[in-house]
Amino acid sequence: MGSKTILILGGGVGGITVANEFRQKLPSVYRVILVEKNPTHAFAPSFLWLMTGNRRANTITRPVHRLVRPGVEIIHAEVTGIDVRNRLITTTKDSVGFDYLVIALGAELAPDLIPGLAESAFSFYTFEETQRLKPALEKFEGGNISLVVSALPYKCPGAPHEAAMLLADYFRKRGLKDQVNIHLYTPEPQPMPVAGPQLGDAVRQMLASKGIVFHPLYKLVSVDPQNHRLSFDGKEPVPYDMLIAIPPHRAAPIVREAGLTNDAGWIPVDGLTLKTRYEQIYAIGDITAISIPGRWKSDVPMMLPKAGVFAHLQAEIVARRVVDEINGKISNSRFSGGGYCMLEAGEGLAGFAFGDFYAEPSPRLELRNIGQAWHLGKVLFEQWWLAPIGIRKEILRTLLVLGTKVFKIPVSV
Repeated sequence: MGSKTILILGGGVGGITVANEFRQKLPSVYRVILVEKNPTHAFAPSFLWLMTGNRRANTITRPVHRLVRPGVEIIHAEVTGIDVRNRLITTTKDSVGFDYLVIALGAELAPDLIPGLAESAFSFYTFEETQRLKPALEKFEGGNISLVVSALPYKCPGAPHEAAMLLADYFRKRGLKDQVNIHLYTPEPQPMPVAGPQLGDAVRQMLASKGIVFHPLYKLVSVDPQNHRLSFDGKEPVPYDMLIAIPPHRAAPIVREAGLTNDAGWIPVDGLTLKTRYEQIYAIGDITAISIPGRWKSDVPMMLPKAGVFAHLQAEIVARRVVDEINGKISNSRFSGGGYCMLEAGEGLAGFAFGDFYAEPSPRLELRNIGQAWHLGKVLFEQWWLAPIGIRKEILRTLLVLGTKVFKIPVSV
């Protein structure tokens, strides 16, 4: 049996999942190497709870080595280059050759792309920024909070709406409901437009019920930090007292330099197999570009949203396909385009959106009524993800019971 090296770049949800799948399915003669610059993993879906004080920093972080199976080799270094022709990557520590490569580097945040944004805005899109935001919220006693989606695309399409509702709940609990005004600005025509008008209207109603003012079709151009003013394309300037922004996203420069990206700067992959245009090189998660049926505008194709659920499911498909190839089998594993999102609404409640993003002629999704069960499901998934590999099975059994008996939906984790 010949040895092969499977290299995974990025230790987020997709990278950790695919590394664990490979290690479980392949004998030890095959090397599984995970390259991740941060030795500590922070669970991004919990950043909103960290923002509002419902989580402490140490409860949503784990050493990367605790989340991967024994036998997964970890290189804590930054990737500095990808040589697709010579099957080699370089890092700040060493160079590593590969037979199979899975790129799961996610999306970088680039606040510098909008003048004034970096020096004026808070954010909940990184662990460090969320820790900076939390004490600022604790000191905030009243005024206008502008929560701004600064550019498209951005990861986790439900996060801005969740954040707005959790903030409304946070200030209500502090007795400041009438002193704090929350405005949500986005360049999109509705909440989560890829999900269709029905779900968008439902989310709009959820926001309105919390007293949140929703501003669609507001494209941020610049920020004036000194005078606390936002400039939007074709709109009057807007004053703010606190600015919380979802910064522009972009792929890591190394994938552009390697010739892996399209004109928009993301890695195009086959929507069913996650293959790039290079043999035995795959990409999963936020760094990818996958077109789906339908049009966002008259001439702009819709793209699969950037969300952790897709990274997770795509990781499983890639692992199955590569293992089948190694074993000389024709793989029937395909990414189906199915996905879901638990949408936090505050007060211990959440909604549940799910559906088929590959459906013709456009994605077909629905939103279940908000309730405590969906919030509990999100908490359980958090606990499952952060648990050591050895005790995940017990939490998984609970998730499956909830999914099939309580939620009345098929659950696959």
